[in-house]
Amino acid sequence: MGLVQHEGGPCGVLATIQAFVLKHLLFFPDELGKVAANMPQNLNSRRSKSQYVASNNFSAFTEDAKARALVKSMSEMLFLCGNNKRAVIATLSVISHGIEGSEGSSKDVIIAQALEGLSIESASDLQKVLRVDRYTSPTSAFKRLEAMIPIFQSRMGALLFLISALLSRGLDCVQADRDDPSQPLVTAPFGHASQEIVNLLLCGQAVPNVFDGRMDLGGGMFLKGISTSVEVGFLTLLESLNFCKVGQNLKCPKWPIWVVGSESHYTVLFALDTAVQDENELEERESQIRKAFDAQDQSGGGGFISVEAFHQVLRETSIRLPSEKLDSLCNSGFIVWSEFWQVILDLDKNLGGLKDSTGQMGRKIFDLYHFNGIAKSDLNGSQATTEGETPVQRPRLTKLRVSVPPRWTPEEFMADAAV
Repeated sequence: MGLVQHEGGPCGVLATIQAFVLKHLLFFPDELGKVAANMPQNLNSRRSKSQYVASNNFSAFTEDAKARALVKSMSEMLFLCGNNKRAVIATLSVISHGIEGSEGSSKDVIIAQALEGLSIESASDLQKVLRVDRYTSPTSAFKRLEAMIPIFQSRMGALLFLISALLSRGLDCVQADRDDPSQPLVTAPFGHASQEIVNLLLCGQAVPNVFDGRMDLGGGMFLKGISTSVEVGFLTLLESLNFCKVGQNLKCPKWPIWVVGSESHYTVLFALDTAVQDENELEERESQIRKAFDAQDQSGGGGFISVEAFHQVLRETSIRLPSEKLDSLCNSGFIVWSEFWQVILDLDKNLGGLKDSTGQMGRKIFDLYHFNGIAKSDLNGSQATTEGETPVQRPRLTKLRVSVPPRWTPEEFMADAAV
């Protein structure tokens, strides 16, 4: 059910498409037989009616269902980039004409032969063979993508889809979305997608940051973040290292599916049960306090605020700190979120804290799945191969049992890992 990545570079594009494919396969299987690619606003009714648990029988997905989920996802994403008004589809003219009217395996043969002799060494080479079609009808765009899907499944597919997304948004709009338009959208030397590209595919705007809304730097300068809710979300390892703060728009998407950014790769995390995003008492209180804290945070996502701003947070959240705790937090002249949160966890509830003598408040256990599209050799489920056998290249799907809070503190985990 997953997109396979054989070489490094395109994971930012592939993982984002994969997240949307999972949304359609898991939560809208009954819609796959319909030709029209519904707009995102028309796909939310099921969640508003009731909680939904998708099937874990992934092997039941037919090749036709997976192909239609891919086409629906691509169409939805391109219209998202085009403000739900238009979609631009970029293909290769040297191939498009050859496969129109062709059927099945003959398309693959035509594409393979055309790509074998195709050499693109520069932007001008690409422009010579690029074909661009514009659509305002989701049905027409769906049919075009469906006809051209062999091209998007070729080695040029990720690049062509990225070009389609950029043109759907409009190049002037893409540059206006960015904080620094002079920087490349694809990072050298390995061709990794920038955060602008990932955000464009997730929310339709090529903004460079992952926090909510805009951050006012003063003097008329702003940093742009995510301004709307999203269908599928985003998480990053960099947040755990305090390099950034992912906002609620990306952390709490409409469906429990997240693109996950690590140091040099993008993967997908998802749940089958939409209830995993329901907040319990601890999480609701944390969200309330964190929202008040973030509203005062002018550090660019660094997670610290001034003493004056801290007192405003305490007033808004009805937290009454003992004088010694207050002095300890304020003695450096600024307050760090992680230190403040530890104090809240040890503060009695009647003082506005979250101290829990039972140890049950906020406890949750649930299952997640992690999809990594990098192909690994696999022969009939085994890593071993014998002479003459060609191993199958497969992505990896891992089931995770998650306990909140974790069973170990970070210190305990590191101590165990070192043994």
